[in-house]
Amino acid sequence: MVVVYLALGSNLGKREQNLFEAIHALNDNACSVRLVSSIYETEAKYVADQPHFINMAIQAETDLSAMDLLILCKDIEKRMGRDFTEKRFGPRVIDIDILFYGSEIILSDDIVIPHPRIAERRFVLEPLSEISAEMVHPGSKKTVKTLLNECRDTGKIRKINSSISGISH
Repeated sequence: MVVVYLALGSNLGKREQNLFEAIHALNDNACSVRLVSSIYETEAKYVADQPHFINMAIQAETDLSAMDLLILCKDIEKRMGRDFTEKRFGPRVIDIDILFYGSEIILSDDIVIPHPRIAERRFVLEPLSEISAEMVHPGSKKTVKTLLNECRDTGKIRKINSSISGISH
């Protein structure tokens, strides 16, 4: 089993329900979700004219390969109604990004792990730091907490006082 970290986000429809549904879909498909962060609301980062996102991070264990995990994440997104024809960074029902796959560094045309934009995204680092502040980025050798402290992203982020029921953090 490999410990993986994923970022989940949603800004369309019933946003919290979308996160809940994605977590359960992961649990039903060869991933055992172990930790979930709080939910954070953020402004959209790259395309401003869209609804605010809610974001969270999860830790899971899986015996899937990194590529099979990516395929599973994209399949869950598609089943939940994500439209892959929309412009990049636009509104979406669900977004699932693989942040870390164990301590592996994977660079291919199909997959890049660790996620290449972790260090520039406060909306990823805040929830990730909540569940694994001392996790070391295998490329930079910096902890998540250090990456968060060094992050230059000034986008507004607000912890929401709700949590995903049925899964502890």
